[in-house]
Amino acid sequence: MGDLERELRDLSAWLDTPDPPDVTARVRVRLGTPAPRRRRWRSLAAVALVTLLVAVLPPTRAAIADVVTGLLRFAGVSIATSTAPTPTPPGGTAAPLPGQRAVVLDEAQRAVRFPIRLPAMLGPPEQVLVADPDATGRYRVATLLYDGGALRVDAFDGHLDLAFHKEVTPPGANWVQVNGDFAVWVDGPHALSYVDRAGEIRRETARLAGSTLIWQDNDVSYRLEGSLTKAEAIEIARSLG
Repeated sequence: MGDLERELRDLSAWLDTPDPPDVTARVRVRLGTPAPRRRRWRSLAAVALVTLLVAVLPPTRAAIADVVTGLLRFAGVSIATSTAPTPTPPGGTAAPLPGQRAVVLDEAQRAVRFPIRLPAMLGPPEQVLVADPDATGRYRVATLLYDGGALRVDAFDGHLDLAFHKEVTPPGANWVQVNGDFAVWVDGPHALSYVDRAGEIRRETARLAGSTLIWQDNDVSYRLEGSLTKAEAIEIARSLG
């Protein structure tokens, strides 16, 4: 348990963990799910492990408020501890995601391998972007923009590896739930970079992002970003059509 204990003790420096829900039965069911969905269940099991350890380890949650190496991977997003935001490139404007282009919604749906679902609370987007095509011309990310781009929903195939990298100032993040499943809420501005298909963090895309909710549904990962409260973000996520 030596290495695991050290990793767990690093988490609470930045992870604000709420009172844990009773997840035992749900995790047991999901750990028995067939192979194609194992990646998601591994993430859920890791979340459940941290939550349960926070609940049971003595003397208090502060004893585990030291938990995971300053780096969390969840729903295609890595979240790492940082003392200061990653600066954007000279001129203050981050580069667009690789191969990014604006399309109409119908074209975006044909360009990606997953269904694009609209949040009922937001309605049709003002603009739709797709980014990072593969060799076949299928795109990895679809983005719905609202409020002049100040509010955005990024959707990407949850079967793929990391797509976004966040650097937050502790505590900065906490577990929440969307439709009974685990989600992560990042409170306040933070540095956001894109992770390319080779797993490299694209620093030229770095920008300062707003508060963000991250969740996964039917093997599609989502990040909702904007000037929203946690409750507002969760309600928008729940309204996904």
